[in-house]
Amino acid sequence: MKMENGPLTGVKVLDLSLLLPGPLCSQHLADMGAEVIKVENPRMGDLTRYMGTKVTKGEFSETGFFLQLNRNKKSITVNIKRDGGREVIMRLLQDCDILLEGFRPDTLNELGIGYEQLKEKFPKLIYCAISGYGATGVYKEHAGHDANYIARAGLLALNGVKGGPPVVPGFQVADIGGGTLTALAAILAALYAREKTGKGQFLDISMQDGSAPFLSLYMGEFIASGKEPERGNEPLSGLLPNYQVYETKDGKYVMLAALEENFFKTFLRQIDRLDLLENMTRDEAGFKAVHGEMVKIFKAKTYAEWSPLFENTDSCFSGLNSLAEVTQDKHLRERGMIREIDHPRLGPVTVIGSPFHFSETPVTYRTAPPAQGEHTEAVLAAAGYSAAEIEELKKQKCV
Repeated sequence: MKMENGPLTGVKVLDLSLLLPGPLCSQHLADMGAEVIKVENPRMGDLTRYMGTKVTKGEFSETGFFLQLNRNKKSITVNIKRDGGREVIMRLLQDCDILLEGFRPDTLNELGIGYEQLKEKFPKLIYCAISGYGATGVYKEHAGHDANYIARAGLLALNGVKGGPPVVPGFQVADIGGGTLTALAAILAALYAREKTGKGQFLDISMQDGSAPFLSLYMGEFIASGKEPERGNEPLSGLLPNYQVYETKDGKYVMLAALEENFFKTFLRQIDRLDLLENMTRDEAGFKAVHGEMVKIFKAKTYAEWSPLFENTDSCFSGLNSLAEVTQDKHLRERGMIREIDHPRLGPVTVIGSPFHFSETPVTYRTAPPAQGEHTEAVLAAAGYSAAEIEELKKQKCV
């Protein structure tokens, strides 16, 4: 029998993180059933509430960015720079399993609510800190963003076409791959370890560190040959004609990713050009010659004319979907990766679903992303604060 609740039901998270890496991590935890309390500043909430275009209905609006990262959470406003605000944090931690934060290293230690101050009072607490370069090392105090982390990790130098400059990816590799998912894995492992030892621990998550494993293929070749990879001219970045983006007659693009020879044969058989593979020499000159022929072949037909071949299960051939097409993709819809959630003020809102599919403890979509401070009074009351005490905290601008 399937459980109605997710695998993390009963786990409680206090989330002090902002922007993307931490909030997406805590949303994954919340989708899995954890109770997540999102802590925001009383004067200005999470900056994602102000970034990008807003979805508006009547007098209420919220940014599309915020709506993608904060479902299944409660929002409270706490000023952690005030004594009363820090006392609220300490009170809430009494029954929390996880504290998640994304400040620069030592910021919360300096405020008196970092791991060094908390570990004695809350020995079972799992404290996860996501930062750019980690809590140790010479870059520890450096500010940075996604592109800085992938630059120093060696990824950015590899991204781009042969003979051209490095190209910054249009999506957050370090934030999500290096930060969100690395933190999520660490938190789940720490929860498992605590089951055996009864002890919490400090999780030091560096987005640069978490980006480094993306280099595994290139690093393996480098340590074996001593040769630096060439941007835009490696097997997966432009060298092979069977692993390329091609332009169609009407200016659209398709992706051929038939890396193994049997898949490439399947594709070439469909277009009656097996001769290209049969005559291709396995060197850069041979790859370049076939690539030139493939460019002409794809340019001879429109995207619509190529699209029936997308359906072949063994050709590794696909179109490049726009976001409008992604939101209507039948496969993603069937798997729940594109779905609507009901927002109490905005109505149905399209969101990216959870990528975690459990057979016995499925994820759930319980509540829409909260308004700033929506649950402050309810959460404080549940923590034992009286109505008078809550009003006093408000007067002191602690909440």
